Amino acid sequence: MKKLIRPSVAGLTAYTPGEQPRVAGLVKLNTNENPYPPSPAVAQVLRDFAAESLRLYPDPMCNALRGRIAELAGCAREQVFVGNGSDEVLRLAMRAFTQPGGTVAAFAPTYSLYPVLAAADELKYRTVPLPEDFSWVMPPADLDAGLFCLANPNAPTGVFYPLESIRAFCRAFAGVVLIDEAYVDFAGGRDCLELAKTLPNVLVCRTLSKSYSLAGLRLGWAIGSPELIGALYKLKDSYNVDGLAQAVALAALGDVGWMQTNARRIVATRERVAAGLAERGFRVTPSAANFLWVLPPAGMPAADLFAQLREKKFLVRYFPGPRTGDFLRITVGSDEQMDALLAAI
Repeated sequence: MKKLIRPSVAGLTAYTPGEQPRVAGLVKLNTNENPYPPSPAVAQVLRDFAAESLRLYPDPMCNALRGRIAELAGCAREQVFVGNGSDEVLRLAMRAFTQPGGTVAAFAPTYSLYPVLAAADELKYRTVPLPEDFSWVMPPADLDAGLFCLANPNAPTGVFYPLESIRAFCRAFAGVVLIDEAYVDFAGGRDCLELAKTLPNVLVCRTLSKSYSLAGLRLGWAIGSPELIGALYKLKDSYNVDGLAQAVALAALGDVGWMQTNARRIVATRERVAAGLAERGFRVTPSAANFLWVLPPAGMPAADLFAQLREKKFLVRYFPGPRTGDFLRITVGSDEQMDALLAAI
């Protein structure tokens, strides 16, 4: 059967998403979902949506949605691409901004989907190791890659990299820098949007999955120069974002205040739980995301703690590997969920 499949696909190790449990009663703190519901405006759209309209194709260019995103970002509509989740933006960027057989680069550790997408397109994947504390390090000047994927805040560590350091790198890098800001709404007002609006080789990518409580919708977007955005539109599926998703996304982005209120609640919980874990002997990496990257106390291996917490009905995320296997990633849930987790620990 393998002869029927492209060798790069046959040999591909697929991305492993966080477990979606079928067991009742688990406290799910493993996939960075928002514990609070989306804006009531979203529910209103779902109640009022005319099912009859689904017989028609949606707007292939998402013009209303692009207009709203452009308004929020302070840019032109031509500088906005809307995709079927930010994962589609990443996939198209790999194809658009690398040569056949070229190279994608990223920090290590970072979002584990990047190397999978690169391998699927038969691209080489080069990593720049982060220091022990996972803080910023300037990639080497001779980095030979067409695309650098830069998650900020980073995943799975939650570290936020300084704007000026990223700006210096973008100016020195000969390829495209895609700054993946999936978690930026938890970063206290810091972001890299300015770079996407002023530098010709920078894209900023965002999503409704985390801060807007819409992980089940699959809606993401990118902001950058009209030239970069135009390249993505050449490669997208004909109708890549369905009509219902466009309507729901427009409603969510029309109620930014709701999102910001929930984000502030999560940040407050994050800081309180980080302090609680530190009191219990954990090394907690400073986080600008809706999760915590923690090293358990000596004598408490991360893999063992992961298994014991699952026995107690708490599902967190464990990433085996030389750089990640000593740590756990814990999504920030509601105050009640996090208090129960601290008690279980």
